[in-house]
Amino acid sequence: MPALTIRNIPDDIHRGLKALAAKHGRSAEAEVRELIASAVFPSERQRLGSALGDIWGGVRLTEVEARVIDRARDRVPAKPMSLGE
Repeated sequence: MPALTIRNIPDDIHRGLKALAAKHGRSAEAEVRELIASAVFPSERQRLGSALGDIWGGVRLTEVEARVIDRARDRVPAKPMSLGE
């Protein structure tokens, strides 16, 4: 597993980190891992589908546009992939 060294942490931040770790009942190192994980993978992060829905959710096609898209669709099934045969 990779390791990370962080240098030159100000004293007040180091004290605060130790206090936060003690509050959560874990080591300072475990607290840092949790803080990094929370920053990298926030629980409220928006997923791609939700983002696209927010962007395009209000877009509505007219009947003419829908017919143009429908006529342009390729209706021929894709050829199955060969696995070395």
